[in-house]
Amino acid sequence: MNADNPAADTLELARAALRTVIDPELGYNIVDLGLVYAIEQDAAGGVHVRMTTTTRGCPATDYLVQGAQQALQQLPGCTGIEVELTYDPPWSPERISPVARLHLGIDRASAW
Repeated sequence: MNADNPAADTLELARAALRTVIDPELGYNIVDLGLVYAIEQDAAGGVHVRMTTTTRGCPATDYLVQGAQQALQQLPGCTGIEVELTYDPPWSPERISPVARLHLGIDRASAW
């Protein structure tokens, strides 16, 4: 834990919590799939997450947003949660982390 910057600890805990949310179609967590664009904490302890889905109209949208909200509810000291869904910028496979690429068997050089 970072005694000098407790907000940084909260953001890392939030990122870890969001890694428990698994995209049901790809079978991997939303953080490493690049679906989470930003995690912020306000002065009052509220956590704001800006995220997306792989496509507009994704059938798992509600599941993913609700999963993110439920995961963040476990954060100590969290006074509120806001999960914002955005498509700007649109998600692309380039956002997938190297670890998730390896797990999914995606060769970085291959085209989608």
